[in-house]
Amino acid sequence: MLRSMYQRANAFRLRLPSRRLQQTVAETQIKHIPTPAPPVNPIVKSSPNKTVGKWFLGCSGMVFVAVGLGGVTRLTESGLSMVSWNLIGEHMPRNRDEWIKEFEKYQQYPEFKLKNAKMTVDEFKFIYMMEYIHRMWGRAIGAFFILPAAYFWKKGYFCAKTKKMVLVLGTLIGLQGLMGWYMVKSGLENRFDNPNDVPRVSQYRLASHLAAAFVLYSLFLSNAMSKLIPAESLTSAAKRIPKIKMLSHLTKGMVFLTAISGAFVAGLDAGLVYNSFPKMGDDWIPDDILQFKPMLRNVTENPTTVQFNHRILGITTVSLITALWLAMRGQKLPKRAKWAINAVAVMAWTQATLGVTTLLNYVPVPLATAHQSGSLILLSTAVWLSHELRLLKYIPK
Repeated sequence: MLRSMYQRANAFRLRLPSRRLQQTVAETQIKHIPTPAPPVNPIVKSSPNKTVGKWFLGCSGMVFVAVGLGGVTRLTESGLSMVSWNLIGEHMPRNRDEWIKEFEKYQQYPEFKLKNAKMTVDEFKFIYMMEYIHRMWGRAIGAFFILPAAYFWKKGYFCAKTKKMVLVLGTLIGLQGLMGWYMVKSGLENRFDNPNDVPRVSQYRLASHLAAAFVLYSLFLSNAMSKLIPAESLTSAAKRIPKIKMLSHLTKGMVFLTAISGAFVAGLDAGLVYNSFPKMGDDWIPDDILQFKPMLRNVTENPTTVQFNHRILGITTVSLITALWLAMRGQKLPKRAKWAINAVAVMAWTQATLGVTTLLNYVPVPLATAHQSGSLILLSTAVWLSHELRLLKYIPK
């Protein structure tokens, strides 16, 4: 009986794995359990569109500053102080002898002979530096555009449409620089024979220079908006939608036209002719408004007519913007479009107030600079509004 129990115990022990075998099996199973990988935070990279959009926005900001510097240069009558032009850049005088040499060059031209004959070297330094900063800022815009453009093009950041736009923008920057020198050259020409003549740049070239800057700025800004804040698509059954879109484009055009008429005012110093508002002196329409012959010359060469036209264009633009604001009230529009029209309306009335204040105070430099910069801000808001309404569609009921 004992022998039988011993045999059963041995059989049962053989069926169970040994403790050492159990430990080995457990260790083997533990070794084969995969360890979960630590979570990896994904690296968020900016899309090419966003990068290009920020670059466009930076370029537009630099053009904005250039327009402001140009306004200050014109208002301080500094634009004719540098009588030479070099594509790479002019050498700024570093010592007294170089300043005297540069001043002697300036003395050979009409502005010094007819207007600034009593100017000292120290007074000359101020107007020279104003023009120098303006020119060097223009060259900085070229560098800020060309270098990233070459890099983005090589990396394939541009689509076919953007490549065409980049070529257009690059061409406009180059032409803008040439137009700037062409404008300055008109004030250095020996065409001021009468001692009563006031040496100044051609108002036609000044207006062309400013118009090119406004076009360049608008293209940079609109392309930046397309990349960074694409317009919201919305359909509406409101019959006013086509009229609203048409009015927005008309508003943008009127803002541009009014700003260019302001260039003629600056070019002829027409802001100093009648410093009263709303009448011009004692009359609504001055007697000398058509004194030049032939009559069309008055539009661009008669200071009285130029100021009168600028007033009418400004009043028309503000009235049009107010009508557009009223037409958009209560319409089902994207939120950003409502913000844009409010910004356009506020800026239009602010710009009109600046213009009248500048006129009544005989065109002080700070107010006149603010007024010119205000025209570009107003154009910016008009471009924004046009961008936001671009995909707005009318669907008949």
